[in-house]
Amino acid sequence: MNDNNEREKQMSNLPEHVRKNRALWEATSDTYEERHITALSGENAMAWGLWRIPETDLHVLGTVAEKDILEFGCGAARWSIALALCGARPVGVDISSRQLHHARRLLDEAGLDFPLIEASAEEVPLPDASFDTIFCDWGAMTFCDPRRTVPEAARLLRPGGLFAFATATPIFMLCQNIQTDQIEQRLLNDYFGMHRFEWEDSVEFQLPYGEWIRLFRQNGLAIEDLIEVQPPAEATSTYRSSEETEWARHWPMENIWKLRKEA
Repeated sequence: MNDNNEREKQMSNLPEHVRKNRALWEATSDTYEERHITALSGENAMAWGLWRIPETDLHVLGTVAEKDILEFGCGAARWSIALALCGARPVGVDISSRQLHHARRLLDEAGLDFPLIEASAEEVPLPDASFDTIFCDWGAMTFCDPRRTVPEAARLLRPGGLFAFATATPIFMLCQNIQTDQIEQRLLNDYFGMHRFEWEDSVEFQLPYGEWIRLFRQNGLAIEDLIEVQPPAEATSTYRSSEETEWARHWPMENIWKLRKEA
């Protein structure tokens, strides 16, 4: 009981957006699992984004065996479990205890054991230069402030380490109707000053391209690639409707940044 009280006290001291997003995932993680279990499991575990494009097609992470890898916003940790089966040494961090409950269950089912940490990706309780790779498939890089997560990733990475994350594009956020939660074929939101998007039950973050680039450079991260994802002709998604998928065939809805910490 004392441990639970202490944890809740620590959570109450978190920034408002972290507490709001944590409450969302505490309330919805079970239904999220039910809805997306097929899209996230099996051969789809090591796949990126809304249309689950395989890592074997995109080659974002490269060789993972014998590498220390941190997953920002690991959820049920299927990515990290798959990486462990490939010889990596993963660590998962997530703000939601309920998400980590599912992760521990899947770890037991897989006969694996690696650290799962309940914390915000904006403030990870681990030492500097702990990891060869940090990655995020939407997760924390959507729901946390990049002005805090990018410096935190840079702190945790070893020289020459890889930081890769998939998230929405600024273009997508420009066309997102905040009132209806619908995507439109016109610009609706301001580009300059883009940062925080407030929804009824969550807060999401996005930056203009120039600010992303300056933020990376300020933290010693060199850009290796920006993959602007286009769903294949036959692709479907449990995250997006057929109309939204068609939108994404014409304009980039999600992208994957691939960055390298300078030696």
